[in-house]
Amino acid sequence: MLAIASNLITYFQAIVLGVLQGVTELFPISSLGHTVIFPHLFGWNNIVAWQSEPESPWLAFVVMLHVGSAVGLVIYFWHTWVEIVKGLFRTIAKRRIDTPTERLAWLIVVATIPVGILGLLLEHPVRVALATPLYASIFLIVNGLILFGGEWFRRRAEVRELAIREGAKRDGGRRLDTLEFRESAVIGTAQTTALVAGISRDGVVMSTGLARGLDHSDAARFAFLLATPPILAAGLFKFGDLTGRLGQGIRGPAVVAAIAAAITAVFTVAFLMRYFKTRTLTPFAIYCVVFGTAMVIYNS
Repeated sequence: MLAIASNLITYFQAIVLGVLQGVTELFPISSLGHTVIFPHLFGWNNIVAWQSEPESPWLAFVVMLHVGSAVGLVIYFWHTWVEIVKGLFRTIAKRRIDTPTERLAWLIVVATIPVGILGLLLEHPVRVALATPLYASIFLIVNGLILFGGEWFRRRAEVRELAIREGAKRDGGRRLDTLEFRESAVIGTAQTTALVAGISRDGVVMSTGLARGLDHSDAARFAFLLATPPILAAGLFKFGDLTGRLGQGIRGPAVVAAIAAAITAVFTVAFLMRYFKTRTLTPFAIYCVVFGTAMVIYNS
């Protein structure tokens, strides 16, 4: 095993958690849930001991994991983000929205506001109350049911009619740029459920998008783009924890974990963007229910 960084976490554990983050943040199976469950499953008691403490370096470490995966998303969607930022500033200058990219920019802004506000208010109490392996396992099952629900809503006749009314693409899905701003606000609010370990941010956004008539490809693309701003903002907000007293002993492992998460995320998002062109959320839903149930039994 690699040298121990402190009694809190080793570099080997940091790399494993970074790779795990890069996969599970983008797969709709809850990165936070897996980050809480796996240390207990692996018998990493040094990490388990400080996961749910009110004042510990755990949150700073988790934020760095998420920042790493967000950096991976930025790398993959770099050209898209350049166009989105340009479109946002163009609309501010001319005071109107003319193109799908400009509309997408404001859909992201509208969806980010509620998750930002509620995240600031609820993150700490939710983490302290629910960041345990048993609760994470229970909510992983809930996440699977949410994914099943998204697929069920997608097949409903009124959702198909909505897609047709708002302008369906050739494959029958609703175009992303036809989303209303109020729909984007609802999706952004739904994102806050990912504060609970076991609930996937991308899974909730995709399920809500499917329920509003998007196809799997656009629902996934919107989820990945929507995840980036709040994660990076949380990283900036919690940067003081990492550089301050709470970050003592974990700064090196946290940076290594973030790098591992970023590299893994690039490959994961490339795979998923191909996957969701023809496939559904159902395999991920089955995994969450089966693995979550197994972990409830194990952690009980």
